[in-house]
Amino acid sequence: MNTMDMVDTLRIRIDQAEIGMVVASDVYNLNNQLILTKGTVLDERMITKLRFYHVYGLYVFKRTSEGIHGEENKEGSYIEAVRNTEEFKKFNNSYVETVGNVESHFNKVLQESSEINVDQLLEETDRILKEGRNGIHVFEMLQGIRDYDDLTYVHSLNVSLICNIFGHWLNFSEEDIRALTLAGLFHDIGKMLVPKDIITKASKLTKEEYEIVKTHSMKGFQILKDHPIDIRVKYAALMHHERCDGSGYPNGFRSNQIEPFAKIVAIADVYDAMTSNRRYRNAICPFDVVESFEKDGFLKFDPKYIMVFLERIVQSYIHNKVRLNDGSEGEVVMINKLALSRPVIRVGNKFVDLTKEHGLSIEAII
Repeated sequence: MNTMDMVDTLRIRIDQAEIGMVVASDVYNLNNQLILTKGTVLDERMITKLRFYHVYGLYVFKRTSEGIHGEENKEGSYIEAVRNTEEFKKFNNSYVETVGNVESHFNKVLQESSEINVDQLLEETDRILKEGRNGIHVFEMLQGIRDYDDLTYVHSLNVSLICNIFGHWLNFSEEDIRALTLAGLFHDIGKMLVPKDIITKASKLTKEEYEIVKTHSMKGFQILKDHPIDIRVKYAALMHHERCDGSGYPNGFRSNQIEPFAKIVAIADVYDAMTSNRRYRNAICPFDVVESFEKDGFLKFDPKYIMVFLERIVQSYIHNKVRLNDGSEGEVVMINKLALSRPVIRVGNKFVDLTKEHGLSIEAII
């Protein structure tokens, strides 16, 4: 908030909040998650929300004889609220610029046999990550840009950012996080050698086309194998479709045969692919993705990685507005640790615990 804004605002304690006051600055909880946006008109529900998340004070616009300074706006979806913040606009600008730079670098590596400039690529990802306050905040930003076409380098950038955050959650060293970030960025580079008409096909692939797509992991390894980069980056490109139960490709490796970095990249890869729009389907609801991981993910993915990922990722969906399969709408207010895909939803003045309402489920984040 700048000095000019301060002139017409007042800092109040939460016990001084009154219905009708207008929020003068975005409000965050102790975990740096956005609770209310600037311009929100307080009502009883919103004041209760602030208390629930232990917000002790906030800025509101001063009342004058002419009314209240600042524009009033209704609270929309949480994702829309995030998109309207200055933070998201800066994040989006950095993201768009970095996508272009990644595309250019990939093309140089393939077409001109250029050396991989590790430092330059990591500077690109760092630039985006610095726009977020923490890992959960970056995930919130990524939710806001899910409308981009799912091109190989867009997906690769997303996986790279997710891997970086994941590495921090796993308490990796900075050196390992750098290598893991690069592994995420290059995991799908082999797709650039798969015929474009197959990669961009608007309908579901035939069995023959799918077999061609599956060659991208070996092609990616071939592209990277002679470059002087961390061997784990090369193996991540080769093995990110291997599964711990032996059901993956290209070699049907089992858990102890798979490079750990490839196991981590695999989780980030599947999560981003399923929660992003595809040409032949819309993005899958993240809670459906989490439920899918909970059902059979512990066989296909390494439990010590998938558990950390799921527990952390669901935290990024607190406060999101959702639609249930009965048509009702509400807000995610609490996560159930024993059933991560079935949180507690506030619908009007009621709290709906999806672990107890077996006929209900989250249909979409809105």
